[in-house]
Amino acid sequence: MLLLGLLLLAATVAFTVLAIAGNMDGGPQYSVSVLGHHIATMNGLALFSSGLALALIACLALAMMRGGALHHRHRAARARDRDETTSLDEMMRRPHRPA
Repeated sequence: MLLLGLLLLAATVAFTVLAIAGNMDGGPQYSVSVLGHHIATMNGLALFSSGLALALIACLALAMMRGGALHHRHRAARARDRDETTSLDEMMRRPHRPA
């Protein structure tokens, strides 16, 4: 999950940077192109909406990365706790030593 979120975030950032760098000319209608390929012709509202969608995708990627990191941390803690605890069967096999 962490790796998938990181890849999604990297792809979103790369697309955003390429779209901004390739579309520095202005006007009432903006022709969006990425790596020399014409994607769409958009007005100001469409550009704002697409920027909002890219921001939401980036937030999703960050949430996926956070979830993957928390899952990894909790799984490691559970494994550590499992190794440190003594099972009831092991305690029953030990001879009783009075204090």
